[in-house]
Formats: sequence, structure tokens, C-alpha cells
Amino acid sequence: TGGWAAQALTSVAGSSAWFERGFVTYSNAAKEEMLGVRTDTLSRHGAVSEQTAREMALGALSHSRGTLALAITGVAGPTGGSAEKPVGTVCFAWARKGEPASAETRHFAGDREAVRRQSVEHALARALELLE
Repeated sequence: TGGWAAQALTSVAGSSAWFERGFVTYSNAAKEEMLGVRTDTLSRHGAVSEQTAREMALGALSHSRGTLALAITGVAGPTGGSAEKPVGTVCFAWARKGEPASAETRHFAGDREAVRRQSVEHALARALELLE
């Protein structure tokens, strides 16, 4: 989403009390360098996979003092999709300190903006559920 989740969170007044940092890791190299996603994971499963999302969330959590991290990786379009991962395929992961990370894949309809918006809404809604 190119940082849209962080933007949505920090648009709330007082968010500095609970939002520490965000990572925009658009390239595979950034995923590896900043979040510790394994080259083997990217080679075997691709950037858009639950495995990669899980490693992204765990990496974000390990590089912060936070207690919850989320990751979003997907194909927003209009190009870049494949038969296995068509446009609108988005993988998510949420990691909490001391717990295994959870991950899931969703398929959203619409143009690039709609896919990104739905992705952020879903990721944040699930994060809220985990915090309740």
C-alpha cells in the first residue's frame, strides 16, 4: 500500500502515544535488508505470499519496541498479476510479541486505489480485533 496503513494510523490525533514506526519495503531487496525476509522465502514463494507477509510482520516487530506489527503485500494492479496471483491478491500478516504470527490471503475487486483501500481497511480491522 506504499505506507497507506501508517498514514491512516498517524492521521489520528495523539497517535504518537501508540504508533512507533512504519516500514515501506516495496522492493524485495528492501524486504530483505530492512525486515530480514529470507532470500529463500522470496525465491520459493514470491513477494506476494503469506510466508513473505509473515516474515515481514515478524521483522517489523523485531525492529521496534511495539507489541503488534502488521504486514501487507499484494498485487494492486492494474498490471503485475498472474494466473496464480491475479490483480487484487493481497497477503496479510499480524505479529504480536510472544505469539506466533498469523497470515491470510484475500482477493479484492476494483482498481488500484480500491484494492489498496480495502487492503488497509482489512489489515487495520484485524489489528484492532487482536488488540481487543
